Amino acid sequence: MKTIRRLALSAALSLSAPPADACTRLLYETGTKSYMVGRSMDWMVDPNTDLWAFPKGMARDGAVPQGAIRWTAKHGSVISSFYNLATVDGMNDAGLVANVLYLVESEYGDPAASKKPKLSIGAWAQYVLDNFGTVAEAVTALRKEPFAIVAPDLPDGHKAGGHMAVADATGDSAIFEYLGGKLVIHHGAQYRVMTNSPSYDQQLAINTYWNTVGGLQFLPGTARAADRFARISWNLNAAAKEADPRLATATTFSLIRAISVPLGIADPEQPNIASTVWRTVSDTAAKRYYFESAYNPAIFWVDLEKILPAAGGKPVKLDLSGRPMLSGEVSESFVAAEPFKFISR
Repeated sequence: MKTIRRLALSAALSLSAPPADACTRLLYETGTKSYMVGRSMDWMVDPNTDLWAFPKGMARDGAVPQGAIRWTAKHGSVISSFYNLATVDGMNDAGLVANVLYLVESEYGDPAASKKPKLSIGAWAQYVLDNFGTVAEAVTALRKEPFAIVAPDLPDGHKAGGHMAVADATGDSAIFEYLGGKLVIHHGAQYRVMTNSPSYDQQLAINTYWNTVGGLQFLPGTARAADRFARISWNLNAAAKEADPRLATATTFSLIRAISVPLGIADPEQPNIASTVWRTVSDTAAKRYYFESAYNPAIFWVDLEKILPAAGGKPVKLDLSGRPMLSGEVSESFVAAEPFKFISR
């Protein structure tokens, strides 16, 4: 117990570093043993997110001037963009879900010192969605580190650093982090929650401590990442596993809303505390991608079977600028568009 408390204290003290967002990701098991992924995007400003549907067969590259990795998408996907410079959230036609959350401790090493092909951090999640149908496939391939990540600054000046959670239709899960230039992978269905700082091993230590306290007695209540990790972990374990698809979706949304930060709550001195600007729920069984803007009192979604372009077709985009009021299935609102370019130096 003393060891757990020392680890928890050490990790908590490390939170003085100022990460730039406070996102949360969870993996919910339904009563029919299917799985849904809920995610919140918290940011100091609106990151100008749009929704995109990309076809399989699409030629891609790592979006760096020299030595970029190249691939052809094996899967189609629906994604949420970030400043239209990065894929930060999405699901592919196999039900694989990728969520990128900010992690200030991220260190990718010096890409110039590597002989490996290069990949923009903005394309990291898209590479996974394009190439893999299961978590196991992604872990096996990425463990070989087939690329070196290039991570330039974001348009707002923040360091572009993040860790990635991946889940599939079987409930398998993995967390990928680059720490000290080394790739660290936590692979297993037990890794159902991810927030931000500190690194994932320290988050697990903090959560172990709170498990000894007991959620019915006390749960930490701030918007800091370690507190959110402990709170959503307890709520997720306590939530009913609903068999009805509509109730299962509602439960996933209720969990991610409960951990969200209200609009107007922000602290310029603590950028890790920022308002939630949108939420997503990915239904890996129904292949349905839900989106909820914090600025509108409505939910909309797309069914991947309806929206994904045919193999080799053109990408389509749902323009969310101006915060349009949308609800229900919105596949018909997407229009053909040239794909955005991933952030590069």
